[in-house]
Amino acid sequence: MSLEGKVALVTGSTSGIGLAIARAFAVQGCSVMLNGLGEAAALQKLRDELEKEMGVDVGFHGADMTKPDEIADLVATTQKTLGSLDILVNNAGIQHVARAENFPPEKWDAIIAVNLSASFHTIRAALPAMKQKGWGRIINISSTHGLVASTHKIAYVAAKHGLIGLTKVMGIECADTGVTCNAICPGFVSTPLALAQIETKAKADNIGMEQAGRLLIGEKQPQVQFTRVEQIAGLALFLASDTASNMQGTALVSDGGWTAQ
Repeated sequence: MSLEGKVALVTGSTSGIGLAIARAFAVQGCSVMLNGLGEAAALQKLRDELEKEMGVDVGFHGADMTKPDEIADLVATTQKTLGSLDILVNNAGIQHVARAENFPPEKWDAIIAVNLSASFHTIRAALPAMKQKGWGRIINISSTHGLVASTHKIAYVAAKHGLIGLTKVMGIECADTGVTCNAICPGFVSTPLALAQIETKAKADNIGMEQAGRLLIGEKQPQVQFTRVEQIAGLALFLASDTASNMQGTALVSDGGWTAQ
C-alpha cells in the first residue's frame, strides 16, 4: 500500500527518533507536521531542506506537549494546513534520573505529562476524523521500559508502562474502524537522551565515552549495540502499511535481546 498523499504528525520530531520517523514518512510521499524544540532559524532550515529533498509539504508547530490546549491546536492546525491527519506518531519524551525519595515532584508531573498524557490528548483530538474516513494509524513510541523496569527511572517507567496500556485499550476500541493503534518499544537508541546517560557514566567512572557506552548497554542488552533511529523508523512504516492493518494494541520490540532474558 502506498502512503503517498497521506499526512503524518510526529511529535518530538526535530531530532532523534522522531526526526528519523518524519523523514521516513516524507520519503514515502507523506506530508509531515513536525513538532519539538529548537531555534527558529534551525527549524525553518529543517523544514526547507525536507520539502526540497522529499518534494512534500512540511509544517512545524511548537506545541508544548504538557499543555492540552496547545496539543489540540497542533492537531487542528495539521488538519487545516495539510488537509488531513492520517498517521499520528506519539514520540515526544523527556527523562530524569533519581531515586524515588529524591525525585522532584515537578519532574514526575512533567514526565507523565509529556510521555503519557500528551498521547491521550493527541489521540482524543485526531481519532474522530480518522474514524470518519475509515483509515488511520496511531503509533506510540514507548520503550523497553514500557515492559520492564530499571532503577532511578520511576516516572519514565511508569509513563511508558502506561503508554502500553493506553495502546492496548485503543487497539480494542479501534477494532473494525479502519484505524489501528500499536506501539514500538526500543531499547538503547543513539539519541541525545541516551548519549547524555553515557556521558554521565563516563564522567562518574572516569572512562571514555565508547567504553561507557558499551558498559551501559551491556548491563541490559546481550546484543551490545545501539538500535539505529532508522530501524525504529522502519518499524513505524511497517505499522502504517497494509501489512499491519490487522495488528491492534501490540508492542513491537527492538532491544537487542533485553526483554528476552
